[in-house]
Amino acid sequence: MNKSTKFRLGLLGFTAAVALAGCFGADNVASPGEGTLVGGGSSSSSSSSSSSSSGAADSCPTGLSNVGVVAGLRNCQLPAKITGNLVLKNLPGVIYSISGRVAVGDDLGADPTAPLAGTSGILTVEPGVRVFGSGGLDYLIIQRGSQIFAEGTATNPVIFTSRQSIEGTTSLESDGQWGGLVIAGRAPTNICPTGVTPPNVGCNTGQIEGTNAFYGGNSVADNSGTLKYVRVMHSGFEVLPGNELNGITFAGVGNGTKVEYVQVHNSSDDGMEMFGGTVNLKNIVLTGNSDDSLDTDTGYRGNIQFLIVKQSQTRGDRLFEMSCAGNAAYCSHPVISNATLIRRSSVASNGLEINSGTDLTLVNSVIVNTSSTSTFGIRITGATTETAAPTFHSVYMGGFATAFATTNNTAALFNGGTNNTSAGTITLADFVNGANEAAVPVRAVSTLNSTTNATSVNGVANGNFFTTVDYIGAVKNSSDTWYAGWTCGLTAGSTC
Repeated sequence: MNKSTKFRLGLLGFTAAVALAGCFGADNVASPGEGTLVGGGSSSSSSSSSSSSSGAADSCPTGLSNVGVVAGLRNCQLPAKITGNLVLKNLPGVIYSISGRVAVGDDLGADPTAPLAGTSGILTVEPGVRVFGSGGLDYLIIQRGSQIFAEGTATNPVIFTSRQSIEGTTSLESDGQWGGLVIAGRAPTNICPTGVTPPNVGCNTGQIEGTNAFYGGNSVADNSGTLKYVRVMHSGFEVLPGNELNGITFAGVGNGTKVEYVQVHNSSDDGMEMFGGTVNLKNIVLTGNSDDSLDTDTGYRGNIQFLIVKQSQTRGDRLFEMSCAGNAAYCSHPVISNATLIRRSSVASNGLEINSGTDLTLVNSVIVNTSSTSTFGIRITGATTETAAPTFHSVYMGGFATAFATTNNTAALFNGGTNNTSAGTITLADFVNGANEAAVPVRAVSTLNSTTNATSVNGVANGNFFTTVDYIGAVKNSSDTWYAGWTCGLTAGSTC
């Protein structure tokens, strides 16, 4: 499903949907009060001092509501609005929950030099902390001008998940059990009022699907915080027809934000969706997501390296859907290196869908189909997309009965790159390179660092984002285990 126009849904329809929140048992909670945005370290909360004989802590940290016990743990509920710096500590006998729309800060608008009235906030989440939602309208949003610092470790990730997951009642295919994570920033997008040409601070009227929040601005290096060693599971929810919450929604998020070692597992909508912005991603795992694994829209211009996409065998749409929409003067241009994309879904769909003027650069990557119901490996549609001329180098593709759609010179654009193969014999061991993948010549990532997307946004250089590699795909060999420990449901025998 093409969702490039979802942000156009108005506040009236969303407000009506939010009125249904009680049907899902999501109640509002009073705010703990006002605070000052001071950085990602200090805490305004105190720790629970003891635990009951059942294993649950006796009380919750200051600023959180004690709402009972879940799975033998004290359920400490976040407030509806977080201001100041709220730290979720990894405490014995404590689990954290969100109820309804939980916002970090007020929306301070698009211009950091002239912010709107309101209060900012920081949410800091310690390694090993788990946060859950109980229903589809339970979601966490970081507003423009606020930040999240969720930083786990390879052996102790931060986990955002559903109540059913905490209680141990999820199945292999469980999804859509809570809303998801939304981050709104001030980086450029192409959603602009009439007469305004992007990039421009006036391009700030984009509305995030699934919520009434706005995004966008003209701050390329806007910083919404850090997600590192984070897992988001069993999320996604259709608030209105065609208007869904994803696993993680990045809306106008700037490249000052750090996102690395992040997994989205079993979202009922997209795994990750990027609405504009310049945020860069590294070491990303997208598994079992029901719609598109990665969806880019409204002028997203960021870089991605080391990406594993592995669909469920029973559901899932495109591996990528890449759209532009908005003002065509500023279209999406994702640059991606070292992706391993595995299409397994029984749903008939394309591997990569590139449309509405998107200029994708994809290098050093593997695309494989193991399903009998695929249509095309790659489909490029629209005259503006053909003119943008998506670029492919050192891409090894196999398993598709029909590699390319006949639209808009799809085959010619792929074959015009260097070292590309469209009907290769895949020798992957699951998602780890085999002999054929290892034999593909590599495109030097120095060429990407010198022409990175961010340099085309107001002339701001983004530095050497791409790590120099001597292999294609996300995982070089069996000794390359960057995904191990903090992910789930990816390797054989691993469950979530």
